[in-house]
Amino acid sequence: MKYVKFILCLLFGLMFINAGLDKFLHYMPMPKDMPEEAKDAFGAFMKLPWLLPLVGIVEIVGGLLFILPKTRALGAIVILPIMVGILLHNCTVAPAVPGIGIAAVLFLINLWILIDNQEKYKTLLS
Repeated sequence: MKYVKFILCLLFGLMFINAGLDKFLHYMPMPKDMPEEAKDAFGAFMKLPWLLPLVGIVEIVGGLLFILPKTRALGAIVILPIMVGILLHNCTVAPAVPGIGIAAVLFLINLWILIDNQEKYKTLLS
């Protein structure tokens, strides 16, 4: 089970590092069949010049933290707001896009790591 967790966390972290790097390097093409609402939402994000770089930095840092077992609990907290945003976007703005399945799986992995590390969070909540 330890190896399964490591592999899932490695893949999770790499996906977020990749997504964060794309915010700066723009190497992943936009899907051609993206719904109009999703295009409008992305256009709104682009009007705030600091938003995408901020999200990119959080994704890169959170992904790196998530990969390393010693910092995984912190990485799970750092990535959580981004993950909630991705899931809500896929559920509301772009529900027909196949990305909702990936978003749900990633959210469950994040939730699993949060629950797995709940003892570490007790001092934050007390």
